[in-house]
Amino acid sequence: MEPKILWEPDSEFIKNSNLAEFVEWLSSNKGLDFVVSENARENVENYKNLWKWSVENLEDFWESVWEFFEIKSYSDYKTVLDERKMPGAKWFEGATLNYAEHAFLKAGEGEAVVYVREDGLRRALTWSELERQTAAFAAWLKDMGVKKGDRVVAYCSQVPEAVIALLATASIGAIWAAVGGEVAPRAVIDRFKQLEPKVLIASDGHFYNGKEFNKLEDIKTVVSGIPSLERVVLIPNLYESHDLKLSIPLHYWEETVDRKEKLTFEPLPFDHPLWVLYTSGTTGIPKPIVHGHGGITVEIFKGSFHMDFKEGDRFLWYSPPSWMMWNTVVSGLLAGATIVFYDGSPLYNFLQPLWQICEKEKLNIFGTSAPFLHGCMKFGLQPGSQYDLSSLRMVGSTAAPLSPEGFEWVYRNVKEDVWLNSASGGTDVMTGFVGGCPILPVWSGELQCRWLGTKVEAYNIEGKPVINEVGELVIELPMPSMPLYFWNDKDFSWYKESYFSMFPNVWWHGDWLMITDRGTAIIFGRSDSTIKRKGVRMGTLDFYKVVESMNEIISSLVVEVKGKIFLFVVPAHGIEVNEELKEKINRALKENLGAYFVADYIIPVPDIPMTLNYKKLEVPIKKILLGWEVEKAVNLDSIMNPDAVFKVVEAAKPYVEQLEGE
Repeated sequence: MEPKILWEPDSEFIKNSNLAEFVEWLSSNKGLDFVVSENARENVENYKNLWKWSVENLEDFWESVWEFFEIKSYSDYKTVLDERKMPGAKWFEGATLNYAEHAFLKAGEGEAVVYVREDGLRRALTWSELERQTAAFAAWLKDMGVKKGDRVVAYCSQVPEAVIALLATASIGAIWAAVGGEVAPRAVIDRFKQLEPKVLIASDGHFYNGKEFNKLEDIKTVVSGIPSLERVVLIPNLYESHDLKLSIPLHYWEETVDRKEKLTFEPLPFDHPLWVLYTSGTTGIPKPIVHGHGGITVEIFKGSFHMDFKEGDRFLWYSPPSWMMWNTVVSGLLAGATIVFYDGSPLYNFLQPLWQICEKEKLNIFGTSAPFLHGCMKFGLQPGSQYDLSSLRMVGSTAAPLSPEGFEWVYRNVKEDVWLNSASGGTDVMTGFVGGCPILPVWSGELQCRWLGTKVEAYNIEGKPVINEVGELVIELPMPSMPLYFWNDKDFSWYKESYFSMFPNVWWHGDWLMITDRGTAIIFGRSDSTIKRKGVRMGTLDFYKVVESMNEIISSLVVEVKGKIFLFVVPAHGIEVNEELKEKINRALKENLGAYFVADYIIPVPDIPMTLNYKKLEVPIKKILLGWEVEKAVNLDSIMNPDAVFKVVEAAKPYVEQLEGE
């Protein structure tokens, strides 16, 4: 049965979208007769035709993106794509450009960056001040001997100085990497040491969930663990005076930007490295993913068809600098948007801060994670009646699949007339594979479409694409923002093992996906954590949809160990996980998933362990319960709540011992 339509864009919303403007441009400039109707339901077929063209005519599509957004290049490209191969596709060879330059092409008069701290402090940078400080910091980096290809790294919370430092680093052709202040020093060293950076930028501390975190000792530890560092720039975020003694020169932020310089941009080859992003690294060394200036620039512009950024929009997507969504927020500058950061815990003060910022900052686009929205739902929040959300045009959700109940909660309790843009993609490509589309309806529990220029398919066990069936999420054709390489993996061996070991020459992402005949997409969780009983497979998300829809349960985690299903549940306040509740849970699993998928063990725990990217630790927990040492199964420095790992393992111990006894 087709799910319920929760929202349809009206004719004005559709007409004003970047995507409708692009289709009109294709007609006028390329003679292509695609249609966008003012009726969202009619656009189901219209969009399918557009997507089909974008992937079958890959080179024409990306050249159209280049021309439509007027990408600024200092030289002409020879070809759009040399060969449709993965990895190693060469895009726009011969073009020279700079990502940072595109961040200033739509500079306005007002605020460019807004910073709101958990304790209420607000700071803002105008476009002219952002440009002045970026020019000054770029000149300072060059004075300190930082050259094209050198690495500049940051260990900080969501401070605006990090935005300046990224743009300055990119402007001179140096390579950027950042890790959030919430990450333990050992994990920071693991990530940065391999890059051999010259300069570290660090904030002195931050607030999180009502607590003050002084980072000075952690900074000392990081500096002592990275021999290549030559200088440290300290951002005073919490403290006016500092007693920080280091073995290398220490500079304060103000002295590095206390000058007037002209902002210039180094013209760089399309595939010159821009930044290094890291996957969560929960089960080993994090993958150091290198993205290029050109690939990210064209992908960010293409993504604006699906995010519908507009010049002058006020845009926040809650994310620490450890996660790709922080880079996505910074990239909002390319559209001329004002980017807004909240530095603190979204859970603070009963999950209120982000909704308060929506009202006070008059946000047009507010992005968050599915776990946050599920938390608001469980907590019984009604932001729409508590706050003035009249400016809010879009609510974004990513990091994990949003349940149908989560979709319906947004329309019932946030805003009836809002575009809920649930998306799924990856740090690996710094973008989405499937997600929002401003000309289509929103169906409950479904992502609206496959993104343009992205040949997403669901493969069955034979490696064939299927519709209306669950399969492995794959990408059949190259994308400009696919990694150039992993750091120190120039022969692509780690890269190939990560993405191309399942299907030859096809990118395997490790998620279960279904594409419907309407062109929508449903993500069913990680395919490497699938529950398999008597030959029947079930995604973990199917369990969570059932269990977490119950008022008695806040969160859950499911793993299969030695043929038994272990279901860990976090009960709501005051609820006891007794036999009666266990029977109720299993009845619901039986009714919704089938008799094979009732839990053998239902175990109460205080918290579910999560990565810094808000993903549940299914595979590491399974490995530990199978006998792996904790340290080998999971990198605890990469976990948001490492105590939860031990609590889950301890709670499972008697059941595991019982299994071993059998």
